[in-house]
Amino acid sequence: MTEKLQRLELTWPGKEDRFNPEPRILLEDKKKSYSRSAEQTDLLDSAVRPTFDNMLIHGDNLLALKALEQDYSGKIKCIYIDPPYNTGNAFEHYDDGLEHSIWLSLMRDRLEILKRLLAEDGSIFIQLDDNEIHYCKVLCDEIFGRNNFITNLIWHKKRGKDNSSRYFSTTHDHILVYAKDATKYYINRIELDESTKKAYSNPDQDPRGDYRILGLWARQQGGSEYEYTMKDGKFFSKRLWLVNKETMQRLEEEKRIVVKGNNLYRKLFLYENKGSIPETIWIGVSNNANAKDELKKLFGNQNLFDTPKPEALIARILSIASNPGDLVLDSFLGSGTTAAVAQKMGRRWIGVEMGDHVYTHCIPRLKKVIDGEDQGGITKAVNWQGGGGFKFYELASSLIVTDKYGQQIISKEYNADMLAEAMCKILGYRYKPDKEIYWKQGFSSEKNFIYTTTMSLQESSLDRLAEEIGDNNLLICCSAFVGNSRIYPNISVKKIPAAILKKCEWGREGYPLNLRNYHPTDEEFEFEEEEE
Repeated sequence: MTEKLQRLELTWPGKEDRFNPEPRILLEDKKKSYSRSAEQTDLLDSAVRPTFDNMLIHGDNLLALKALEQDYSGKIKCIYIDPPYNTGNAFEHYDDGLEHSIWLSLMRDRLEILKRLLAEDGSIFIQLDDNEIHYCKVLCDEIFGRNNFITNLIWHKKRGKDNSSRYFSTTHDHILVYAKDATKYYINRIELDESTKKAYSNPDQDPRGDYRILGLWARQQGGSEYEYTMKDGKFFSKRLWLVNKETMQRLEEEKRIVVKGNNLYRKLFLYENKGSIPETIWIGVSNNANAKDELKKLFGNQNLFDTPKPEALIARILSIASNPGDLVLDSFLGSGTTAAVAQKMGRRWIGVEMGDHVYTHCIPRLKKVIDGEDQGGITKAVNWQGGGGFKFYELASSLIVTDKYGQQIISKEYNADMLAEAMCKILGYRYKPDKEIYWKQGFSSEKNFIYTTTMSLQESSLDRLAEEIGDNNLLICCSAFVGNSRIYPNISVKKIPAAILKKCEWGREGYPLNLRNYHPTDEEFEFEEEEE
């Protein structure tokens, strides 16, 4: 008998226990949404086109990700997250000292949804320190596939060293990079810095501009071996060249060859250099101290984050992994850095933050960005003048609540439109109510529709609907139905809330990865007793 091969994976107590979050609807708070008019924006001399259809979401990020899943699966080009590091240290805005097993379970459920949100050519950047990075790496291998691991970036995050450290002065963070599908993934090169550009010059006044010269000879096997005579008669004995003879002739025709002694060089023009390949160690890409300085300019010395991320770091990530107009996501938005940078770089963005600092930090900061009042960070580097906007959303309350008699009922906070949208999300339909046809509230295909009503229906109601829907299929969700719905093969009737009670967890306001004093319930994590 052949033994079944065991998959290499990370395990932890409670791994098999899964969360089943409710797919909440999002409610826009128009008083907190903010934008500059399109007319005002068009008058600005920005280097990038400001974006308007951005989303700032306040609420538990697992619930928020579940709320986004249906509409945004496969649409996010770049995800950056900076989750709690699980260091055991209490910070002002959160305490991330969770048990490793709880941290892994909560991260697992978030990462699985984040993977589904990624576009096929998209990627995710996960920033952590030594406390959980290696566990997270193995977890991500399991979720994204080890073949989709791109690299582990090392970011130098401190200006100096900590001489009070017990062992080593930790001066770096890790940033794991995974692709949705590595075979479809590509990255942008990093724009040349000024020191690199100085290596280019134009001593012979070539009309094509500044250039640098690169040797054409090969120092080892792998080149093309031949002798070469230039048009002016200069002869070069047989040797290994980096290019074949036909390419050498073409370079000479294009006047790209430079002769120095007994060697040949080719011209590489500055305009041809599309940038440099990113390295895995990032030194000099700003630091945490600079990030605090950026926040001080915006908010003064009050309510600063302990470990904010600088705009230059996020800009480096977005420039590598996305292009203007692409959609980026940060579900641990913090003080709003990712959203601010994305706005300045012409990316569309979605940001999720659960704390009250979404009001005290994120909204005021993004307003300053949109108004062109934020002159720090990458503003001058990208010539940001302001413009664009965002919509602010709160998570709706749970659809199902328990009344005083212990019965599960539809929450009274839901009006008819909210209920219809919620039922679409829960049952896998796209919410798009038809302005003319009342029963077309959502669809799953061209022929399949859903209609939700709080009324009690009878067979006579189905008679009228059967005539209207024709050869379409209709799912009706109603509070009660009297009669036999089976006489209509293209109409299904489900009673609410009974039809959805087992679909997900109801009434839960969060799955806190970063709250103080979080303890799982006995039902969430049960541990088997060891046999004696």
